[in-house]
This record gives sequence, structure tokens and C-alpha cells, in this order.
Amino acid sequence: MRLKTKEHISLIGAGLSGPVMASYLSSIGFSTDIYESRSDMRTNLLSAGRSINLALSVRGIKALKDIGVYEKIKPTLIPMSGRMIHDANGDVHLQPYGQKKNEVIYSVSRSNLNKILMDYAESTYSVNFNFDHQLQDIDLNKLTLRFQNKDIPFNRILGSDGASSKVRDFISENSDASFLKKPLGHGYKELTIIPNNNGEFQLDSSSLHIWPRGEFMLIALPNFDRSFTCTLFLPMEGDNSFSYLDSEKKVFKFFKKYFPDTLQLISDIPGEYHKKPVGKLGSIYCSKWHYNDRAAIFGDAAHTIVPFFGQGMNASLQDCTVMHSFVKRYDGNWDKIFKSFSEKHVPNGHAIADMALENYIEMRDSVNDPKYKIKRELEFELENKFWDRFVPRYSMVSFHDLPYLEVYRRGQVQSKLMHSFILGDLTKKKLYEQIESKLTPIR
Repeated sequence: MRLKTKEHISLIGAGLSGPVMASYLSSIGFSTDIYESRSDMRTNLLSAGRSINLALSVRGIKALKDIGVYEKIKPTLIPMSGRMIHDANGDVHLQPYGQKKNEVIYSVSRSNLNKILMDYAESTYSVNFNFDHQLQDIDLNKLTLRFQNKDIPFNRILGSDGASSKVRDFISENSDASFLKKPLGHGYKELTIIPNNNGEFQLDSSSLHIWPRGEFMLIALPNFDRSFTCTLFLPMEGDNSFSYLDSEKKVFKFFKKYFPDTLQLISDIPGEYHKKPVGKLGSIYCSKWHYNDRAAIFGDAAHTIVPFFGQGMNASLQDCTVMHSFVKRYDGNWDKIFKSFSEKHVPNGHAIADMALENYIEMRDSVNDPKYKIKRELEFELENKFWDRFVPRYSMVSFHDLPYLEVYRRGQVQSKLMHSFILGDLTKKKLYEQIESKLTPIR
């Protein structure tokens, strides 16, 4: 489908979701200029962002398939079928993500994916990239964008300019929209497990590895070059925190006590630890994602979330899918497009932000709790019996494209039912009856 008249869109931010949104718009007749504050990462050695690799799942895959780029990305993906738990005593055990062979998530290089998406967007001949363009101001009266004292006219603005979004600030300053930043109080630092002497993975490459330690944890995702990117999540202050680990001696003692098996996996842990910066974590909740018919935000600009459900990228790419559906439905009526995008999709952004926070507790602590394991076994049993009604929350998020708000609602219902059954307040017969009465079939 192509719209009756083409219109030019100004898009701020060339991260992962920006080129995907531009490619969607190109497919229905729009031209787009993307303005990016950094230089072109395809020709300059740049960090792609806050993480070296990411987890790709169904929502993100759908967007990549929609725009026609998935087959170019597929060869670079590494499937992960579950969490490989590394206990403090050295024991290791796998917790599968799902029960079906296709229920896997994929480790993917952020920088490589970003480059492929930019190349693909450019190949449509409707998308133009403008690098080294730091947005400074938006003039609504003159309808201009200000970049380093250069004014560029615009018709419509889409902002995917990250957690410190200038477009979000503009929307907030010129409307009744508000946003709330919630710092987690925890940060992260990335380390690397290099390949072994034979050039192979040192750990099982079909899993996401987790070293859960209660108030903190270490995770590792496989890379295409047979290395693993490790991310250490710690409180910013207090005991066993980034502020406490201020010497190589403390770092070595910390890893020896809590992650002893990594001493042979990561070369010179103290040295590498002190070379890497600490990133801060937090969530951003926005009450509205648009300003009249002129501007809208999506991706991290609209819903910055913590990385513990592996949904930051997937949620951002799904934003593109949702926006695309409204652009087609309302045939260029931007007031309806932006208003519908905000009204229908903002609650989903809030829901996944909440679920990501809850999943941090699960990953760093609950995965080794005997009660959690009993609950997980019950989830799989109920999913087998009520396959179209009872789906574990992780599976609904990662292997289905149900709206996040609906996932949250269903997850709460399911959790309460399982809790009542485990406590003995519900018989199995009553549990089954409640599932059929409270959970509609997933289509």
C-alpha cells in the first residue's frame, strides 16, 4: 500500500529503531532524513551504545521481517535456548526458556545489527543519513530544527534519540506530557571471555549464562567471534558495590569469593575491570509520546527500561511496527496517528518497564529459590494442558507478540492462581476451572 501523497519525515537518532522506522515509512511512500549526533559508525570505530550484544526475540524479529531485512541478519544470530545457572559452589544447570524447539532467543551484535539496518535503510533510496548533527532546539513557530547553528525545516518529527531525548524534552515543554526517571541504584560493567586456544567458545554457546548472587549478578552472552560478553550488575553504593570495588585487590577477592570459576575464563579480571566504565541503569516513564500532529517519540526516548527482560531493543522495534500500522490505517492524518500511538501504546511501555524491573529480582535471586523452581515446573505443566490459555509470562513476552499490558495482566492472574494452588488453597480441579474461567484463549 502507498499513501496518496508522499511526505518528508525528519527522524532524530540513527540507533537500531531509527533505521527500522525509516524503512517501514519508505515501504509506504515516505522519504526520511535521519539526523544522528555521532559520526557514521560504519566508517569510524565507535561504541554502538551501552551494550556490545543484545537479545533478539519475536517482537524484534517481526519488525525485521516486515521491512525485509531479517534474512540478512539471520546468519549473524546465535540461538540461546535457556539460562545456564552457575551456582556459587560451581554447580551448573540449565533452565530452558520454553518447551518448544523454536522457543529460543538470539544473541546479536548491537554494532553489526545497527550497520546492517543503516545500509538497508539507505538501499531504499528514500532514507538519507545526516551524521554529526546534534539536535539543539526545535522551533515550532518556524518549523525548523536547530543543529550547531544551522536551521533545517521540518514537517513531522519522529524522535528515537535515546534516554536523554531532546525530542521528548520538546514534547514535555510544549504540552501536558510528563515523564518520570527512576534510577535503579544499580549499574553495570562489561567484561570479556575470549575464545580458548583453539578459537572456540569457553562456555556453552546455546545459553545465556547467569551467576545469580542475591543482590547482584553476572551474565554472559555469546558473540559470533566465539567470545562472550559478560555484564556485571552491582549496586552503585554499599557493600559489594561499584564504589566499594576501588582497587585491584578488592576486585580479585570479590571475584574469587562470588565468581571463582570466572578467574580462569576472564584474563586479568582486575585489570580489565578497572579499564571498563560503569554504566548507570534506570527506567523512564512518559505519560504521552506525542505533541499534536507534529512530533512523536519511540524507543528508548519513550520508554527507557532496564535490560533484565532482554526487551529494550525488541520493544523499540515493536514501536516501529505499531506506528507503521497507524500510519497505514489513518492515511496520513498525523493527528490521529500520533494520538492513537500514544493512547494505545504508552501503557505497553509502562508494562514492560515494570516487568523488566521484576525480572531483575528473578534473575539475580529467585532462579535458585526452590519455590521458584516448583512454580516453573507447574507453569510448564499447565502450559502443556492449557496451551492456548496458560502461557508462562516469559514465553508471552519473548515468544508471542501480545501487547505487554495484556501480558502483565495475564501474568498476574496466572501467578495468583499458582500461588493459591501451591499453598493448598486450590485443588487441581479448582485450579483448572479457574484457568478456563479467567484466561481467554490467546489467538
